[in-house]
Amino acid sequence: MSGIFHNIGILAHVDSGKTTLTEQLLYLTGAVRQAGSVDAGTASTDSLSVEKQRGISVRTATASTVYNGVTINIIDTPGHIDFAGEVERALSALDYAVVIVSAVEGVRAHTENILKSLDNANLPRIIFINKIDRAGSDTDKVINELKNISPQVHLVLSSAENEGLENPVVRRIDDDEFAVRATETLADINDEAEEAFLNETVLSYERAEEIVREEISSCRLTPVVFGSAKYSVGIKDLADVLVKFMPDSTRRETEDLCGIIFKIEHDKSLGKVSHIRLFGGEIANRDEVELFVPESRQKVESDAVEVEEKPPVKEKVSQIKKFSGARITDTGIVKRGDVAAVCGLPSAKTGQFIGSLAVSEKAKLVNPFLRVKVTPADSDPLKLPSLAAALGELSDEEPYIDAKWENGQKEITISTTGKIQLEVLGNLLKERYDLSAEFSPPTVIYKETPARKGTAYASYTMPKPCWAVVEFLFEPMPRGYGVSYHGRLPSNQCFYRYQSHIRTSFNSCLEQGLYGWEVTDFRCTLVGGEHHTIHTHPLDFFVCTPMAFMNGLSQLGSTILEPLLKIRVTAPEELSGKIFSEIIKMGGEYDTPVIRSGIVSLEAIVPVATSMNFPEKLAALSSGKAVLSQSFYGYRECRDGNEHINPRRGVNPLERSKWILWARGAYSAEK
Repeated sequence: MSGIFHNIGILAHVDSGKTTLTEQLLYLTGAVRQAGSVDAGTASTDSLSVEKQRGISVRTATASTVYNGVTINIIDTPGHIDFAGEVERALSALDYAVVIVSAVEGVRAHTENILKSLDNANLPRIIFINKIDRAGSDTDKVINELKNISPQVHLVLSSAENEGLENPVVRRIDDDEFAVRATETLADINDEAEEAFLNETVLSYERAEEIVREEISSCRLTPVVFGSAKYSVGIKDLADVLVKFMPDSTRRETEDLCGIIFKIEHDKSLGKVSHIRLFGGEIANRDEVELFVPESRQKVESDAVEVEEKPPVKEKVSQIKKFSGARITDTGIVKRGDVAAVCGLPSAKTGQFIGSLAVSEKAKLVNPFLRVKVTPADSDPLKLPSLAAALGELSDEEPYIDAKWENGQKEITISTTGKIQLEVLGNLLKERYDLSAEFSPPTVIYKETPARKGTAYASYTMPKPCWAVVEFLFEPMPRGYGVSYHGRLPSNQCFYRYQSHIRTSFNSCLEQGLYGWEVTDFRCTLVGGEHHTIHTHPLDFFVCTPMAFMNGLSQLGSTILEPLLKIRVTAPEELSGKIFSEIIKMGGEYDTPVIRSGIVSLEAIVPVATSMNFPEKLAALSSGKAVLSQSFYGYRECRDGNEHINPRRGVNPLERSKWILWARGAYSAEK
């Protein structure tokens, strides 16, 4: 392998041609003898049976190849919104993204989300406008759509002939035209190019190249190329642009040993396999490495006592492998800038860092907004522990599954983003663990927030020996704020180690509020607390804090928040009235529609709870002519007037006597 690394992600809306493009790049560079087919189930990056059966990617796959002396590690991601979590984690490992947009369908809602996430993560990207061979291809329209939704400047490096036919031709612009286009395009963002443009001169080819590379790396310029992955048109042009203009791994390098686990999979012979991107240092077989968890969801505040950090987990690497198409090779070492599969880290989880947290850029794409109950298909309660263990292992691979089960409960609950994800889980449970599971109809994941400002208080001074007093101030904050924690009391009033216990317990309390939902969008300040030098036991504040937390919510009230979707509908104009009527029935709000050539396009915000059957309704009333795309939008106060309660796991701290006994291990929730 070469010493120059490009770690690239292939990102797009479902059915845009991601896996086909990956196969063509691997074939072009000699990594595979023949480009695989998604439809035929022969794609080298689609290994699960459900991927081959459905013809879609549902898990992130990696493949490594070399082109013109550059090692290109390709991370092929799923395009379906159900698997956006896979994309989110892949972004953390990339140097840049190849975003595929269909020349026919244009920029879909999920693609728009991807571009925004790339902006948030400060990651460069190149646009590959695919499917120019299909009838209805309109590259000019797609470029205009991109300009309308992205703050970046777009530099088109291709020209297309026979667009919309099965024999399209793509040519990269020549050197002279490149210098002219670069000067004109860069004039909006670069002083040197602006001066040349105003003086009616053109940058030299060499200087234009240099500035283009700089502006792509600084995330102000996006190159655009055309092609047809199906017919292998424009693939070499794309590869040439990648190695010539896109940034290599040095853009995100660090001196410390640092890597991120962006994918976990389980192999029958190798056990748990951790796919990592290394930002700094190197790892060899038999090296011992430390595993770190990224910062928690709470906002770090300087005026609060920090949570006592657990020492990082140390584990020994047994094998290091590389994937190249369908081939797997032992390398024994992975160096800075590279991607590899590491074996021998039994406690590893997706999203963890290796070595240090030196690089921890974040990008958010997905919020699971549905939860389902999982039970053994034959209702055998003796299989619940095995099913819970299997789902726990799958949660290591896909953290958003978030499997929850407490001994004594008759069901397990998991989070999900859609029906296809459940189908995949069912397949994995059967194939890997020989377990058959049934999934309940999905229910919406609501959240809750304190209804008004006020204090939350509890004292735990009986029965002796014990002594803990906790008082918080809760302040509601705007939607999307999250949770922040503040407050530092004098140590002689409450030892700092006890204040650390309070904060740790507070973080756990957020999982279940007054109605059993996650509590969010408020600011918490520790304003009072007390210990006793003789009677306080180290665990007393873990008993008292949940009581204070729930007392506060009980007294202040809790407002239920419902999840919303942003939908985009394109349909024949004559269906406008029926579509508007459906949106109003769902309690949604829509923007002014755009009508062109008899086609109406509209965007709306609708509650998840009322829109779960909308795709089927839209397909029925339009006879399949309408196109729908949807993405998570956020939360708002619930307006349906219903009381949404999520059954609590464990004992409620509001039941003080039971809670104290349970927390001290003297009471079982099964009683």
